Amino acid sequence: MLHSVPVNDLESVIAADKAHVWHHLMQHKALEVSDPRVMVEGKGMRLWDATGREYLDAVSGGVWTVNVGYGRESIANAVRDQLVKLNYFSQSAGSIPGARFAQRLIEKMPGMSRVYYVNSGSEANEKVFKMVRQIAHKKYGGTKHKILYRERDYHGSTITTISAGGQPERNLHYGPYTPGFVAVPHCLEYRAQWDVEDYGERAADAIEEVILREGPETVGALCLEPVTAGGGVIVPPEGYWPRVQEICRKYDILLHIDEVVCGIGRTGKWFGYQYYGIEPDFVTMAKGLASGYAAIAAMVTTERVFEMFKDDDTDPLNYFRDISTFGGCTAGPVAALENMRIIEDEGLLENTTAMGARLMVNLRALMARHEVIGEVRGLGLFCGAELVTDRKTKEPVPEPKVQAVVADCMAQGVVIGATNRSLPGFNNTLCLSPALIATAEEIDRITEAIDGALGRVFG
Repeated sequence: MLHSVPVNDLESVIAADKAHVWHHLMQHKALEVSDPRVMVEGKGMRLWDATGREYLDAVSGGVWTVNVGYGRESIANAVRDQLVKLNYFSQSAGSIPGARFAQRLIEKMPGMSRVYYVNSGSEANEKVFKMVRQIAHKKYGGTKHKILYRERDYHGSTITTISAGGQPERNLHYGPYTPGFVAVPHCLEYRAQWDVEDYGERAADAIEEVILREGPETVGALCLEPVTAGGGVIVPPEGYWPRVQEICRKYDILLHIDEVVCGIGRTGKWFGYQYYGIEPDFVTMAKGLASGYAAIAAMVTTERVFEMFKDDDTDPLNYFRDISTFGGCTAGPVAALENMRIIEDEGLLENTTAMGARLMVNLRALMARHEVIGEVRGLGLFCGAELVTDRKTKEPVPEPKVQAVVADCMAQGVVIGATNRSLPGFNNTLCLSPALIATAEEIDRITEAIDGALGRVFG
C-alpha cells in the first residue's frame, strides 16, 4: 500500500517543507544537506513516507497519540458530516457533540462531573492552574496559591506549564518562569533517593515534607502524571498513590492528575489513575482523546470544584472567566465519540492489557540478553527500557548512544522513541507506546528490532 501522489508533486512538497516548515523538536542544520522525512500515509500501525518507505509505528504518531491506529474512515466520516452541519460556535453556547461526548466521558470517570473543552494538553493544564489560583483568591485570600509538581514529570510547553515541568533541559533558556510552582522529588525506585523498604510511601512522604516546608496554608494543588511519560516511563511504586491521596486530604490540597499521555486506554484502563483507587479533583487529557483525528483536549473536574465558581451570582467576577477559542470546534468531540466507540467495540482495553503484558515479557527477555538494559518498566502499552553502561553502578548510557538505537530501529523500519533533551545525564530510556490495536506479531517485531539495534550499537 502507498499513496498515489505523482512523484513530481512529492518532490515539490519536500522542497516546500525544507524551505518553509519549522519542525518540532529538531535541530534544522542537518536539513541543509539532507531532506526532511515527510510522512504521507498511514494504515493501522503502519506508515509510508514520501520515498515509499514503510514503517511500523511503535510510538503512536511519535508522541503517544494515535491510540486506535491510522486510516479510521469512520472517524473521518463522522467529522466530515459534523463539519458540514456545524463546524464551530464558541463554547459559551453548547453543541450536540460537545454534550454527548461529555456525558460518555463522565460515564467512564466515577466521581467526576464537568468537562471543559480546550485544544491541547498544555492548555488543559493551564486551565487547572488558573482555577486553583482563582480558588485561592476566592476562599483563602490568595494565600493558598502554590502548585506542586514532580521531578521528571511534564505538563506542557507554555511558559507556565514548563514552570510546572520537572524536566530541566526542556525548561532551559525559557525563564524567568511563572512564580508559585514548587518541585517535589520523583518516585523512581530504580534511582532511589532513600534506602527504605516501603519506597512508595517514602516517596509520597517526601511530598508532605515539601508541603510542610512551604507551609500547608500556601499550597493549593498537587499536579502529577499517573505514570511519568517523557521523564522515563516511571510507574509509581506500591503504596505511593494511597499515601498521596491521604496527604492531599490532610492539608486540603486539590489533586490534579495529568492524563494527557495515559488517558483513553493507554494503560489498559480508561485512565491511569483508575489503577490506584484515587479520587482526583482535576483530570486533564488530550493526545489519545481523539487519536489525533481532531485537535481536542479537556479538563475534567468534580461537582464540588464546579460549585466553587457559582456560589455567589451577585459577584460579577465569581465564575471562571476564561475561554478557549477552539474549544468550540465540534470536530473534536465528534472524533472523540467515535474513537471511544472503536475502543469499546473492538475490545481495545483488553487488547492493551494482553499486548502490554507480551511487550513486558519480550523486554525482560531482551534484558536477559543485553547487559546494557538496566531496568524495564511499564503499564499497558506504555513501556520503557532504561539503558546503563553498568548494572551495578547504574551509570546511564550517553544520549547519543540511545539515539543510535532509535536510528538503527528506524533503519529497520520500526519507529521507537527515547527520552531526549529532558534530564541532564538521564536521557537514557527507550520509550514504547504502540497503538492499542497492536497484534502479537507487531509487538514481537518491535522487540526484535530493538534486539538487533542493541547488538549493533553496543556489540
